[in-house]
Parts: sequence; structure tokens; C-alpha cells
Amino acid sequence: MKKGENQKMSKRSEENTVFVGTKPPMNYVLAAITLFHDNAKEVSIKARGRAISRAVDVAEIVRNRFMSDVKVKDIAIGTEQITGEQGNKISVSTIEISLTKD
Repeated sequence: MKKGENQKMSKRSEENTVFVGTKPPMNYVLAAITLFHDNAKEVSIKARGRAISRAVDVAEIVRNRFMSDVKVKDIAIGTEQITGEQGNKISVSTIEISLTKD
């Protein structure tokens, strides 16, 4: 794979990613459904910290209420080191839920 192709692949995966934060879950559900309707075969839902439970809710709402042909491909969990306000390092949990459309 050439260098330019690798950058295109990472841009494409970033475009098909929904970053979950503090907004209501239905905002993120709409974003994920919109990506699928724009012919995305895979959508990634990412969150960290307190937004993890909201990300799980988003994935389940998409699967159970709106798009029954969407399946969970993979779930990745991890920890990120973030520098706090006073310069100290804080560990924050992360999750990435990959949904695919058949």
C-alpha cells in the first residue's frame, strides 16, 4: 500500500466515525444512520470517560430501533493518558464500537 493510499484510508475511516460526547443520544443515532444512508459499510462509534454508556446506548438504538440489518463487528476498549489542568496525567477509559451493514 502506498503512502497516499494509507492517508485516504484513514481519512475515510475518520469520516465514518461518530464521536460521542455530552449531547442527547438521539443526536449521535441520527449521525450514525446518516452515515449508513450515505453508503458507508461500516460506522465506528467512539467515546471516552462518562460518555461510554451513551455510546453503547447509541449503538443499541441504531441496531434495535432503526436498522435491524446492522450488526456489531467489533468492540475495542482501552485507556488513554490525558494531561489534566495542573499538568498531572489522568487515565481515561475509551470504547470503539464498529457497526457494519449487511
